[in-house]
Amino acid sequence: MTNPSDPIRDRAGRLMRQFEGVRAATVQLTQGLSAEDQCVQSMPDASPTKWHLAHTTWFFETVVLQEHVPQYSPFDANFAYLFNSYYESLGPRHPRPQRGLLTRPSLQEVQAYRRHVDLAITGWLARLSQEQAADSDPRVALEMLELGLHHEQQHQELLLTDILHLFSCNPTLPAVRADLPGQVVRAPLAPARWIGFQGGVMDFGHHDGSVTTGAFAFDNETPRHPRVLAPFQLASRLVTCGDYLQFVEDGGYRNPGWWLSEGWASVCASGWFAPAYWIAPGDARWPSDQWQVFGIHGLRPLDAAQPVAHVSFFEAAAYAEWAGARLPTEFEWEAASDHAEVENMLRQVWQWTRSSYEPYPGFRPRSGAVREYNGKFMVAQQVLRGSSVATPAGHSRPTYRNFFPPATRWQFAGFRLAKDAP
Repeated sequence: MTNPSDPIRDRAGRLMRQFEGVRAATVQLTQGLSAEDQCVQSMPDASPTKWHLAHTTWFFETVVLQEHVPQYSPFDANFAYLFNSYYESLGPRHPRPQRGLLTRPSLQEVQAYRRHVDLAITGWLARLSQEQAADSDPRVALEMLELGLHHEQQHQELLLTDILHLFSCNPTLPAVRADLPGQVVRAPLAPARWIGFQGGVMDFGHHDGSVTTGAFAFDNETPRHPRVLAPFQLASRLVTCGDYLQFVEDGGYRNPGWWLSEGWASVCASGWFAPAYWIAPGDARWPSDQWQVFGIHGLRPLDAAQPVAHVSFFEAAAYAEWAGARLPTEFEWEAASDHAEVENMLRQVWQWTRSSYEPYPGFRPRSGAVREYNGKFMVAQQVLRGSSVATPAGHSRPTYRNFFPPATRWQFAGFRLAKDAP
């Protein structure tokens, strides 16, 4: 006869292993960074490494330990104000653009904070996995813990993109880490092929976001629902640096005819002339007779075979217009995600789509404080699909809906082209 407590015990044991792995992976990403590196904020949209370390810890402390584990004592009452990101229901918080001013607490104190919360979480999970009686039904707490793990994986990617932006502001252009993963799947230099899709009525979204099945999904991936797609074509590969260089050298950043109005305004206001982190030949600071690209591994010659990255939605849309094509909708992208002839759908760059970030029909956010996790951002954002070289292993799936404002360039974002069917 099956012990009725087995599902809780087994889930607690599995989440214990995942928790330890995710928390260790975050710390590993900081290896080689100085305390000074981890305190600086390079722009309002980015956060210091130290803040990422503390905020992910605050999430576990606030939505798991303080809500569901009796007798838990917070590490420091001030941290509720310092490291809340945007949860209005949980009280006031330090302004986002000023996170780089938080020289206190020190990096050592933040590291101690992580150890304090880690011990509390693992101790609680150990009691559950050993079938010790819980004071209340732990299923909601375990659901919040799992959400916290995926939340921390999101911040692992943000940690890398934010430190890369910070280092791009340093005149010496230091490498973030020579041993971190880079774009290693080389896109072919042959012209992209057009893959045809018949369209029709198809279901989109995650099959089951319920934690009872072990199939995690964020609330914005649900509910699964039908949509009608017109026949379309999708490029077999991503747009490469070599492809995009042709647009740059053809005067793409000088011709407003290719650009959306707001995109052209961004070009003019910000002086864009190429993707972020590209350095033109003859640059006085970094002289070379060829284009160079700054990335995680430092400054390197432009590799024409690599997918172009660090472009905004505006740049992707302008290139598509120049190329006589368009960007795919997020539903066209998802429909093509398991097609054998379509390359590099995951693990290279996030891919801009033409879809605005909106709720699916019947969308309902999670209850409690995490109600604010996704739904409140469903305005003035564009959906990106796939994943990037900075996305942690196990954190990508075809239904994942990433989202950023259309002018965003510091993320590992690229694109592929689409067309209406002939």
